[in-house]
Amino acid sequence: MKRLTKERRDRLILVALGTVVCMFTLWYLVIKTQQNVLVNARKQAVEEQSKVANAERLVTTTAEIQKKLAVSTQELKSIEDGMASGDMYSWIILTINKFRGERKVDIPQFSREVPMEVGVLTKFPYRAALFNVRGTAYFHDFGKFLADFENSFPYIRVQNLELEPASGSSATSTGDPEKLAFKMEVVTLVNPTTSH
Repeated sequence: MKRLTKERRDRLILVALGTVVCMFTLWYLVIKTQQNVLVNARKQAVEEQSKVANAERLVTTTAEIQKKLAVSTQELKSIEDGMASGDMYSWIILTINKFRGERKVDIPQFSREVPMEVGVLTKFPYRAALFNVRGTAYFHDFGKFLADFENSFPYIRVQNLELEPASGSSATSTGDPEKLAFKMEVVTLVNPTTSH
């Protein structure tokens, strides 16, 4: 056994080489593939655990989200209750007259409403009404009235405001050179639950 013949030695080398090739092929085809499957399974398990954790978090916050929804719905309802509804002409006169109470602004002229689309967003549930309003006031009083009015009603906007001396205006002529005559358009959203 000390000396192997050349033929036996070559066969032994071929068997050893074949064994190494078979082991490498087995490792690459079986073991490496299984390792890749395990790595992918671990990644998928981590992703699924993350999804489960997110779902559990959402389930625990459902009550909080429902409370926020109820509060927001109530706030929206209270805002909609103040929106224009019913007889629009009476509504604008009552709203402005009630609001200007202690403010020194005289508003004797209101036009009938002009219905219009809001056009802000598609499928926006609100329509709008436009009113032309004329009156007189001192500059400081009118500025305070206008700022307070727009800040008090989030669904009303004033646009196309024109100011001129009241003494120069034929429609609102007063003897006071300090007074201003104003013309403005008041645009308000209309309550969708009461409009037809």
